Amino acid sequence: MYTAVIFDVDGTLIDSEETILISLQKMLRLHYRREMSREELAFVLGIPGADALRQLGIAEVERALHCWTEYMKEFRHATRVFDGIHGLFEGLRGLPVLQGVVTSRTVQQFLDDFVPFGLLRDLPIDICADDTKRHKPHPEPLLKFLELSLSAPENSIYIGDTIYDYECARAAGVDFGLALWGCKDPDAVPAQYKFKQPADILTLLTRKP
Repeated sequence: MYTAVIFDVDGTLIDSEETILISLQKMLRLHYRREMSREELAFVLGIPGADALRQLGIAEVERALHCWTEYMKEFRHATRVFDGIHGLFEGLRGLPVLQGVVTSRTVQQFLDDFVPFGLLRDLPIDICADDTKRHKPHPEPLLKFLELSLSAPENSIYIGDTIYDYECARAAGVDFGLALWGCKDPDAVPAQYKFKQPADILTLLTRKP
């Protein structure tokens, strides 16, 4: 039975795709005169913003990341908690399971765009992009979580929505559950579990051996 449940943030707990992509489009248009479609920018979902900007060939990463983060505030109203997440956490409170998050957001982005939703009370351990040198799909963020929480990988499950999340979990020796409500290409992610709705996670965790 799992004793630690670790969540990705974007595309798993909150629906922030529109906020992320529209703000990035604005930053690229205003500062770099580049017009790119949401489809062209979809690869940035699930990886740290700095890594995404490097893949876009931007040299002034810190400046661009600051501008992108500021524009996110403008479109923050488009972000919402996925249906069923609050109910999931209510159910998890009655189980002997440690919870936390491993996210590609920076600490500041985490504070600005996730903490206001009031979910942090159920997530005592959080690993952000600032906390490790290497990021998803590298296993270091998950390994850092396991180290801090004293959790065994074989007793832990990571829940996310992208192939990056899956590869991170696999490399860390942690089982993976795919959040279908936020995943864009479920057939491309060979997860141990594919959850149609958040309540399915509770069903797994309360299932008798």
